[in-house]
Amino acid sequence: MISAGAGFPEVSAGKPRRMSNADTRVTARRTLIVIGLVLATVFALAFVYATRRVLVWAVVAAFFAVALKPLVDRLQRLWVRRRALATLLVFLAAFVVVAVLATVILAPLLNELGRFAERAPDLLRDARAGRGPLGQLLERFGVRRYVSEHSEQLRTFGTRLRQPAVGVLRGVVETVAGLVTVIVLAYLMVLEAPRITGRVLAAAGDGQRERLRRVGREVSRTVTGYLTGNLVISVICGALTFVVLALTGVPFAAVIALLVAVADLIPLVGATLGAVIAAGAGFLHSPTAGVVVLVFFVVYQQVENHLLQPLILARAVRLNPLTVLVSVLLAAELAGLLGALLAIPAAGIVQTLLREYGPARLRPDPPAGPADPRRRPAGPAHQG
Repeated sequence: MISAGAGFPEVSAGKPRRMSNADTRVTARRTLIVIGLVLATVFALAFVYATRRVLVWAVVAAFFAVALKPLVDRLQRLWVRRRALATLLVFLAAFVVVAVLATVILAPLLNELGRFAERAPDLLRDARAGRGPLGQLLERFGVRRYVSEHSEQLRTFGTRLRQPAVGVLRGVVETVAGLVTVIVLAYLMVLEAPRITGRVLAAAGDGQRERLRRVGREVSRTVTGYLTGNLVISVICGALTFVVLALTGVPFAAVIALLVAVADLIPLVGATLGAVIAAGAGFLHSPTAGVVVLVFFVVYQQVENHLLQPLILARAVRLNPLTVLVSVLLAAELAGLLGALLAIPAAGIVQTLLREYGPARLRPDPPAGPADPRRRPAGPAHQG
């Protein structure tokens, strides 16, 4: 019979094994790493939230910089050798185009506003008396009776509207500052693009250099294709609006159609804003014209949202139409106006990255191109 103490270690049953000093240090190190990662994530999210306005400006500037960079590269390659001069000329040309469009739109509008201001007292007098087109319209919808019954409440509401004038002025100043910041950032991004690209390619090494060049070309093509497709859709909207307004006899049909085309460039709210402008002009001309314009925009918005945008933008960005529609809806729900603006190019960029770096089973099919004659078809060999 062997005793318990004959050369065997005595082990107490039911007692846990004590952790060694090495195990304690490993556990403490892992705990500190987890705490550090959590704190770093919290600080990063707080930083993004605190600087969200500047980050939005930077993202929008990068968006326009990627779109204008091919023009600057082509101008520098063909005509102007200095990068700074080529960038300045492209931005000046873009500014001239925007200024010409603004002049074409604003000059007739200011003229009409002046004429409206001269006729405003007479129109207001006729509206109060129920005379004229506006007075009859207000009488038909019961607006005059509502105003007379709630005149005190409307006067109080008008007084409250005058109070936040400082906030409106601050918003205008911030908008102008953001616009200037976006232009300056986009200019500097385009100007410094060759240096930034060269440093990134040098850091990547020979193995990844050609792949990064290919990804950069695809990203640039995606953004440029999105802008081109969006412009095509706006031109279609403006042309159809001009035809409808001209057929219904609404005055200044060309100016209103140009306003609608410019407003249609804005995602989500642009088409609705253009519809309000055109329908308002139609109702001021005649109730029949207003109804016709309103029906046209209801039908056209459905066609644009579910047919034109998926098809044209899918062809320009080389995305599946379903992907285009789902990307816009999800991004608009998550990030609002900015998300809708960047949804389609972001989806195209994700597709490019998946094609280059993703797993083989998740990579989308490459765009169809000419077949390689050196490549033999799969399948059994032809028996001669």
